[in-house]
Amino acid sequence: MKKLLTMTTAAVALMVAAQVASAGPDTVAGPGADPSCFTPVSDDTAYFQWPAREGPYKIALVNGFIANDWRVQMIAVAKAYAAQPEVAADIEEFKVVSVGEDIAAQIAAANNFIDQGFDAIIINANNTRAFGSVVRKANEVNVVILSFDNVIDDPNQIAINVDQKGLGMSAGKFLLEQSGDGPAKFLHVRGPAGQPVDIARNEGFHEVIKESGRDIEVVDVVGNWAPGDGQKVTADAIAAGGVFDGIYVQGGSQGVATAMLDAGVFKAPISGETENAFRQLCNSAGLACQSGGTGPAQSSVTIKTAIAALKGEIVPSQIALPTSISYSPFKEGVEMFPKLPGSFFAGNNFEACNIGFTAEEIASQTGENN
Repeated sequence: MKKLLTMTTAAVALMVAAQVASAGPDTVAGPGADPSCFTPVSDDTAYFQWPAREGPYKIALVNGFIANDWRVQMIAVAKAYAAQPEVAADIEEFKVVSVGEDIAAQIAAANNFIDQGFDAIIINANNTRAFGSVVRKANEVNVVILSFDNVIDDPNQIAINVDQKGLGMSAGKFLLEQSGDGPAKFLHVRGPAGQPVDIARNEGFHEVIKESGRDIEVVDVVGNWAPGDGQKVTADAIAAGGVFDGIYVQGGSQGVATAMLDAGVFKAPISGETENAFRQLCNSAGLACQSGGTGPAQSSVTIKTAIAALKGEIVPSQIALPTSISYSPFKEGVEMFPKLPGSFFAGNNFEACNIGFTAEEIASQTGENN
């Protein structure tokens, strides 16, 4: 009897292990669905397939902080996309929460949506390495986890992003080209400390500067990707005697440009994000500007990916979004929009994904929790 009980216990253990091992997506051969939209990062990218389930679906967006206009617009376009009739037909409920910079609160929010039975959870992560337990928990019950912008560092979820390090490298190359061949001094206005995008862009920027072999001094300050913070730290740096041959601002670009123009000490080339007000300032002041990034509508691409995965379609585990870079003077109505708010970010249309918005659609939504 004891031997039989031991064998039965062992068999149950094997069955449980097999169930855990089979939870989550299957790794399958590509290509995947809609390859022009769901573009794999490389030829080595793995492809996932979840068991198909019947819709409509419950999808949650768990955002971190919301201290700048990009995050507000990112949420607004996500809501606008979920409200479009052809998308809304697949969505029973779309919830958005922003938790601030508290990593534990973001993990708790994601776990809460898993416990509530949501089908897919989209995360813009406060920390790339902190969500392994969330991914494991989701996969155990076949909840689809996706991350974008600040992506989760876990191979068992879908990561959607641009080459953030490449954006920093592009900024470095632009300032090097604009500043001649001799010694130079650059101001780098960074994002919030510890944010993955800031870390990647900073790494790319400094890598290019170092590899140039030139005598370049870089002054790093924290502007939190916010126009007000960026304006203050730039004004402080100039007031402290800083005369710069170039400025790289990761976000809040219009604030940094305003501080430089208000100081009236120098006019340096600026590499910034895609804010409408920044591009307007570059044109009106005749500045040499590079404006690059990816539109807030990457949140919408992530929703589209979530729906495809829930329908059982094959999708890449890592999806590469296009990066848009423009140079001053910016074309009115194409790259800069005089009739739209200065806080508006360009690049909200992903034609390959059949995703696009009117200004009215975006304006009708907010960045608030719902």
